[in-house]
Amino acid sequence: MAHSNPALAKEAPLRAAELGDAAALVAEAGWNQVAADWRIFLELGMVYALRNDAGRVIATAATLSYGGRFAWISMVLVAGTYRRQGLARKLMNRCIQDLTAAEIVPVLDATPAGRSVYLALGFRDAWSYHRLAGRGTSKGSLPPPVPPGLHIQPIDDPTFEELCRYDATVFGADRSAVLARLRGRVPAAELVALRGDRVCGFLLGRDGRSAQQLGPLVAEDAAIAQALVARGLAALDGPIYIDLADAKAPLRAWLTELGFAAQRPLTRMLHRRPTSFEDAARTFAVAGPELG
Repeated sequence: MAHSNPALAKEAPLRAAELGDAAALVAEAGWNQVAADWRIFLELGMVYALRNDAGRVIATAATLSYGGRFAWISMVLVAGTYRRQGLARKLMNRCIQDLTAAEIVPVLDATPAGRSVYLALGFRDAWSYHRLAGRGTSKGSLPPPVPPGLHIQPIDDPTFEELCRYDATVFGADRSAVLARLRGRVPAAELVALRGDRVCGFLLGRDGRSAQQLGPLVAEDAAIAQALVARGLAALDGPIYIDLADAKAPLRAWLTELGFAAQRPLTRMLHRRPTSFEDAARTFAVAGPELG
């Protein structure tokens, strides 16, 4: 049944056959996601969509739950000609209702424009980060030496299992299914830091429409984090995004020296909860505002 007013339409799950429409929304917004990102939500979470009279997707919002404790709300997109009709709020409210009914805490990463809207919906600020944009440093360069006693190597299957256990203690929940879907997307930057056989940091990445994104970046300290990023950048060319926590000022200063510049600020927000779930000390860069 067609709806002359999309705001009156019933939201329904996005179908795999509609990924082309979803990609068009991403392109119009100038975002970085590709089909593999949408498939993470289709396989592990939920994407709600609103459609126009012709049955084309004109608005989306996704949820991705972690360990039954908390869930990201993201991919809130509305086609340009349908904005300012309450579609984003309608989809946001549906996501919040679903999660709170399941006693799962909604989490999101807000742009400055979105933050005021989300405050009105009951979200509270936890901490902030910036998207830094720069380029790979390969061009024949060599990464700097790693800290004494530290070994950095590509992620293999045995270390991936240990890495996921380590990550769960930092992120606040098991997200191995998401990390597994990031593996293989930027192989040269898939790195783990070891002291002996103990994981003490790792870096993953993913390809995107406009840039490769590095993250999550998790490490015991800033020296390990910098060593991982340096090794990743030295293996890559082209544009790169890193969503770096504002609290990690020394790492940001070093990236600035390499030519990275702040592109936009974001704020991690939780619904009716002032504190986040992750270990802030070991969280250097997030996987992205859509994944956490």
